[in-house]
Amino acid sequence: MTVRNVLFLCGKNRRRSPTAEQIFANHLGVEVASAGLSADADVLVTPELVDWADLIFVMEKAQRSKLSAQFKPNLNGTKVICLDVPDRYGFMDPELITLLRSKVERHL
Repeated sequence: MTVRNVLFLCGKNRRRSPTAEQIFANHLGVEVASAGLSADADVLVTPELVDWADLIFVMEKAQRSKLSAQFKPNLNGTKVICLDVPDRYGFMDPELITLLRSKVERHL
């Protein structure tokens, strides 16, 4: 079985992307990681993380633009999917979990 490396990105890596990382951590056939695009993110996205990823999920359109601007050479045609998940949920919020599952599952 081929394992896909999946990276979840949000702004500060405090609520949305760590929640996504946790709920998909045991998903068959994927390795997951999460990071943030803001300078003050808990885990800041790096060129190495972008290189590692086979598939990248961002939470907002502006994050896709920021990712492309900062890491264009590292993306090398990597698929980037915008989930359109607003920054209004807490970490592991049940509503956020339901939303992420409904938007991410079909891509895995």
